[in-house]
Amino acid sequence: MATVTNIDWPSRPGLTIDQQKQELIGILERHKSQGMNAIILQVRPAADAFYAKSREPWSQWLMGRQGLAPAPGYDPLAFAIKEAHFRGMELHAWFNPYRASMSSSAVLSENHAYRKHPDWFFTYGGKKQFDPGIPEVREYIVQVILDVVKGYDIDGIHFDDYFYPYKLEGQTINDSNTFNKYPNNFSDIKDWRRNNVDLLIKQLDDSIHNYKKWVKFGISPFGIWKNKNEDPEGSATSGLSNYAELFADSRKWVREGWVDYINPQIYFTFTRRVAPYGVLVDWWSNNTFGRHVYIGQGAYLVNSRAEAAWRNLSEIPRQIRYLRENNRIQGSVFFSSKSLSTVAKAVGDSLKNDFYKYPALPPQMPWLDEVPPNEPQSLTADALRDGVHLKWQLPLKAKDGETASGFVIYRFDEGEKISILDPKNIVKISFEDYLSFIDTSVESGKRYSYLVTALDRLKNESEPSGPVGVEIPLAKE
Repeated sequence: MATVTNIDWPSRPGLTIDQQKQELIGILERHKSQGMNAIILQVRPAADAFYAKSREPWSQWLMGRQGLAPAPGYDPLAFAIKEAHFRGMELHAWFNPYRASMSSSAVLSENHAYRKHPDWFFTYGGKKQFDPGIPEVREYIVQVILDVVKGYDIDGIHFDDYFYPYKLEGQTINDSNTFNKYPNNFSDIKDWRRNNVDLLIKQLDDSIHNYKKWVKFGISPFGIWKNKNEDPEGSATSGLSNYAELFADSRKWVREGWVDYINPQIYFTFTRRVAPYGVLVDWWSNNTFGRHVYIGQGAYLVNSRAEAAWRNLSEIPRQIRYLRENNRIQGSVFFSSKSLSTVAKAVGDSLKNDFYKYPALPPQMPWLDEVPPNEPQSLTADALRDGVHLKWQLPLKAKDGETASGFVIYRFDEGEKISILDPKNIVKISFEDYLSFIDTSVESGKRYSYLVTALDRLKNESEPSGPVGVEIPLAKE
């Protein structure tokens, strides 16, 4: 869900707080109905903030002017987290690490980092960019992100593909002075730039997990690491490469275990000559090094003129089927939110009615935590006039000290096999530690059995509590 230039939310700057909240709830409800279990929300598009506990100014895309606060007491990020967790969706905070303005005409508030440290930046294509070669810049960006890790109940920290800028004709990156000042034992400026990005990624991995081991750290780089003609270990492609053009050694981050997931933007079709979708999915699946790979899918390109194949409505459904046949791929990430109700509405319908018809828990990350919680205690079920009232108590602490940060409620018809393996039996997933639920979708005269399981922060699931049976009385005429 992109906030930069109001791509997805809010629909325009200057909406009232109620309008912003209503729009966000509408978007989350739509994605819940499409089966989504995580939202990646852009909270820092250009050294600015969509959250209150920030050392940077409020974003211009919120109220229309950078630094202009929304109504007191309103924190967009805190609100988004609460609403996502209630609906059984993770909330990952998406940061653009190095972009500091979107155009040469951007009006920067007096609290913007550029006003305080103009020496930290270079200008490229009219946009101000943090210079990643300066140690203080890397330290500053880590602290900006830790403000959110420490201050908010987020599930993940996410970066997109903007590290060093995409090449523009006639533009050069003006960082030779920085290179001379902080060479770090490098003689080649390109290797030095890649190392500057590596240093930030490694420091962030260490810092995030030092404060909260359960917060996932993931990056969605451009889809090609290196082409085969650059490196025999690269993919059989011939497009722009992350390594050479953006100075981002994305495969290294996975190999070193510095990220918990990689989300390559494979915004290409099966027939894209220089970079076929299937070739890149296979390549990334062979370069997971035990971490998760979620494929970035270009929903915004559906029906576009970019390529004839995008006008074929079965393209993205085919892409999803293809990655699902590969057990080293753990999921999909769609860019962007809005496109699933506009150009790619058909894809949104396919997710809702077919691919994501039943709810799913985010996949576990055993390298961060593999201790499941204990089961909920004292589960009861009572059939009352407004539905079945379920109540339970928190589980006893597991051996890592966690109780529960969420629950899954399963319902079974009479005679149905009672097992938590079939997602069609899930009636509710919530990433909150509430201890009751009213099932209003029951039918009179039927008998049901319920199970409840506990989830910890990393979605390890407990053994079930129950089953408890209940009979729904016949409705009086």
